[in-house]
Amino acid sequence: MNNTIYALSTINGKSGVAVFRISGKNAANAVRLMTNIDINITPRHAYLTELYHSQTKQILDKVLVLYFKAPHSFTGEDIVEFHTHGSKAVLNSVLESLSLIDDFRLAEPGEFSKRAFLNSKMDLTEAEGLADLIDAETSMQQQYALKQMSGNLKNLYESWRRQILGVYAYMEAYIDFPDEDIPQDVIAKNLNTVFKIKNEIQNHLKNSKSGERLRDGFKVVITGPTNAGKSSLINALTDRYAVIVSDTPGTTRDAIDIYLDIKGYPVVLTDTAGLRQTSDDIEKQGIEIARQKINNADFVLAVFDASKGDKQIFKELENTDQNKIIYLANKADLLDNEQCSKFKNEGCFLISAKTKTGLTELLNVLADKIQNTIGSNTSALITRARYREALNDCLKNLDAFDFDKPIELAAEDIRLAARAIGKITGRIEVDEILDKIFSSFCIGK
Repeated sequence: MNNTIYALSTINGKSGVAVFRISGKNAANAVRLMTNIDINITPRHAYLTELYHSQTKQILDKVLVLYFKAPHSFTGEDIVEFHTHGSKAVLNSVLESLSLIDDFRLAEPGEFSKRAFLNSKMDLTEAEGLADLIDAETSMQQQYALKQMSGNLKNLYESWRRQILGVYAYMEAYIDFPDEDIPQDVIAKNLNTVFKIKNEIQNHLKNSKSGERLRDGFKVVITGPTNAGKSSLINALTDRYAVIVSDTPGTTRDAIDIYLDIKGYPVVLTDTAGLRQTSDDIEKQGIEIARQKINNADFVLAVFDASKGDKQIFKELENTDQNKIIYLANKADLLDNEQCSKFKNEGCFLISAKTKTGLTELLNVLADKIQNTIGSNTSALITRARYREALNDCLKNLDAFDFDKPIELAAEDIRLAARAIGKITGRIEVDEILDKIFSSFCIGK
């Protein structure tokens, strides 16, 4: 971290305002070389000034300059920001000027956040919460990313880690004094602590997929026989011509993913091939893909033409979790009142993809089901597979812990459990995972 780094932190294209961020021990040199501001610049004060080329001294723009003095900055280092106009000519000239300053180099993707982590301004869960906020497309993704940035996961995991280290401290003390017997009350206290942590981690893992779904989208698959109106339903829900609609059976042969925002929840809506017997090899593959998608789905919309059949056609869904299936009686505009009552009594949801009847209610039901899946405690959801893997590793070592073992082996179980938790927050040497995490960030963040 010896170099001073710089990057454009806003969009690389035409915009009203562009922000250049500079971080490092020599960040203030950019102010000295590119403005007429006194080098004793006041931190957190906005200066309106001309910006000059660092070598030719040609005027580049009229800008706002801000200075954040270490350690009271995002990275924990001195930071300078130039707020310029966002034309391509300005962007290119400012980047060129910064590149010509001694000891300055262009930042790598995620390097500002990586320096913030290395300078203890945030832990890894907070850094990944920041990445999620940048990528957020729905209001629920935004809300949860902000919670994670605020330290909700860090506080939970660090609490477990501190308690585990407390047990480890007892073990180490008795390793240092092998002639001393461990009192029974100490054994009981530590066993109780381990039991309590194991219970809390197991409960935390129960909804382990919900957080990842909140990041990546809940999987909702539309299935049903040919010509049931599946593609028409997707077009109606998305309010655009997203997939081909045809009366010809077998038109949809592959799974087609459409992304939706349903009351703030991200949803991946998948149109699948119509379920039927066919001799067409390509269509057979599409039907097999449809079955795989159904098995992996969070929710299934089972659509049938209510003017010609009923939900009994979904025999092959009998072994599927019925709580995740919503039976949709489509073409309800063609039904009389008696038929509508019959389908309602069978637990079907009446819709019409053609007239869009019942679609608002359908979206409300889906949103409620998603909310029930997540539960009321959305403050601490597992948003990444690596969290779940580390927690399972921690549990494995806590399960192996036993005072009947030689004390050195029991202590090693506890140490490994603490280390597994530390992999999540970065409270151990984790160079091997840092580059992987921060490389997903955009440049300038």
